[in-house]
Amino acid sequence: MKILIIGGQGTIGSKVKARLALTHDVISAGRSSGDITVDFSNSQSISQMFDSMGKVDAIVAIAGEAKWDKFDNLTEEDFYIGIRSKLMGQVNVVRIGKNFLSDGGSITLSTGILADDPVDMTSSAAMVNGAIHSFVKAVALELPRNIRINAVCSDLVEDSYEKYKVFFPGNTPVPMHKIVDGYVKSIEGKITGRIIRITA
Repeated sequence: MKILIIGGQGTIGSKVKARLALTHDVISAGRSSGDITVDFSNSQSISQMFDSMGKVDAIVAIAGEAKWDKFDNLTEEDFYIGIRSKLMGQVNVVRIGKNFLSDGGSITLSTGILADDPVDMTSSAAMVNGAIHSFVKAVALELPRNIRINAVCSDLVEDSYEKYKVFFPGNTPVPMHKIVDGYVKSIEGKITGRIIRITA
């Protein structure tokens, strides 16, 4: 398969790319690195990315940001960071990318534990992750040409444990191979409309 990974240079994306590249033709896209550059928060940039590469068999989005801060400190614009980037970035990848997918192709989005089990300072990030879950379940009913869509939702990842452990007291880090397995399940399997939850 020809697979596009948006965010293929990140903590999770690099491991997913390495696994998929063993058996597939993988193209990586990122803001400042990868085979193709893309501004995930800009729909025109997303359109240009797809125009430049043509048809693919699978699209994987492991990108997007959201502001972490105390709720009292968050402004309206702070919330829009996550809405424009992680939420609408992934929605636009589906909206635009479906036209560049082969029949029976797949789209895999990314969320995280905050959708189900938020922690302090994550009202914006949790909101965005939860919205993506609802979007995946709804849009799966409407995608044409047997296109499938799922989201991988992982707990605190092993490779980011030291950086984020203070925010997630008591969370057991998930081995990276288990998270990568979730993406493989979405891409190479037959399921659709699923939130693939990965825990330790």
